[in-house]
Amino acid sequence: MPDAAASRLARSRKGRLGTDLLCDWLYRPVAHPLVLALLRLRVPPPAVVGAGALTGLVGAVEIGRGDYLAAALLLQLKTVLDNADGQLARLSGRVTLFGRYLDSESDLFVNAALFVALGFRIEPWLAAAGFVALTAVLGINFNVERLYRQERGAPVEAAQALGGATALLARLYAAVYAPQDRLVESFASRRLRGRTREARLAWHDAATVAVLANFGLSSQLAVLGVCLAVGNPVLYVFVVLGELAVTVPLALRRELLARRAERIAPAVLAVD
Repeated sequence: MPDAAASRLARSRKGRLGTDLLCDWLYRPVAHPLVLALLRLRVPPPAVVGAGALTGLVGAVEIGRGDYLAAALLLQLKTVLDNADGQLARLSGRVTLFGRYLDSESDLFVNAALFVALGFRIEPWLAAAGFVALTAVLGINFNVERLYRQERGAPVEAAQALGGATALLARLYAAVYAPQDRLVESFASRRLRGRTREARLAWHDAATVAVLANFGLSSQLAVLGVCLAVGNPVLYVFVVLGELAVTVPLALRRELLARRAERIAPAVLAVD
């Protein structure tokens, strides 16, 4: 890749701590030529969000019809568009709260539609369990990184006066996502109450962030696409349930790291 193109791709990447390997190695590079074309055409990022959501909804329809291969391909196109909208916003300097809210809520709506469609092809209770598990995994992924940054001094975004469509999307976001955020925050607060600074830093560890980063939506839709392509959509439900189960040993590991930090700190002070 020429230096100028590589520089543009680097500038379009989202500043995340963990690396979603499949996203970084496949979907973002594939999306980049599309982003450059959209940039020249001055296409607004929310239009790309809408195109991605529409593609995902058509994929859900194809799942309901039983055309799994078409659905799998459409979901990969949706993932490319999902990556393109953020890259386009960053390259064009048009990152907005409206776009962020629209992106998050469109993803949730499409995810719900996908699992409703799966409910017509597999046991409805399994599809419902898969949707709950996926929503939980994505919420934990987002909040674990957010709290990691905050513990290390990253500024908390100040509240902004919103109006019009942005205010409407913000209220919807608060209704849907805020309870998930508070649940993760409450868990972290209970585990860290009264603990030392060293223990808090150890508990918010980079390895957990790195593992959960690979449970992002791009990777989720890639795995769902593979399961659909091989004609076994129920397999994806067990994959995402397994991902949710992985958060348990990760939480136990964080607890052990915090306790170890608490034991080491007094020993270091005694030596000093």
